[in-house]
Amino acid sequence: MTVSVVSGWGLLGGSIPAAVFITILLEAFGVPLPGESALIAASAAAGAGETRLPLVFLAAWAGAVIGDNIGYFIGRRYGQSLVERYGARIGLTQALYARVELAARKYGAFMVVVARFFVVLRQFNGLVAGSTGMPWFRFLVANIVGAAAWAAVWTLLGDRAARWLTHHPNVMHAVPLFAFAAVAIFVSVLLYRRRGSRRGPRGS
Repeated sequence: MTVSVVSGWGLLGGSIPAAVFITILLEAFGVPLPGESALIAASAAAGAGETRLPLVFLAAWAGAVIGDNIGYFIGRRYGQSLVERYGARIGLTQALYARVELAARKYGAFMVVVARFFVVLRQFNGLVAGSTGMPWFRFLVANIVGAAAWAAVWTLLGDRAARWLTHHPNVMHAVPLFAFAAVAIFVSVLLYRRRGSRRGPRGS
């Protein structure tokens, strides 16, 4: 049931991989979209036979790499001034930016590799890497590796979960409840972050 809903995400001619590509690309430079959730759902759709898993993987990997590099060049060109003017609108407060910047300076390319597996780092690691002056080729190599690992983990897990569920149909009755809970948690976190970013400027 839930897997079938994923087919409704299809963009550009009903393509699930295209929807994954666009969602992850936009999320990669700060747009608050559920890229990881989209990837898992699309991988589950592949496990149910609604699309091809290699295409989902390639779409996720390409969207992550291209989106992160867009963020990198935005950060390199406009730097912290962009964060100061517009960061709060996408949940990137000065305090949050400072924490991500500290991690980027401390761990360098290693942070770029693992950033995909953490929500805040996944959204802003390209922007911060560019603004802190990390060499582009070093960022690109680390980003390619990290995006490939992240996409592989979630495509395989989503695919395996869908295949398991097809052999355990009774479990499918609980899937809509879990899906609703996941959406509710995501919306709550998003609203909390927006409220926090609005309070920040008034408190400073």
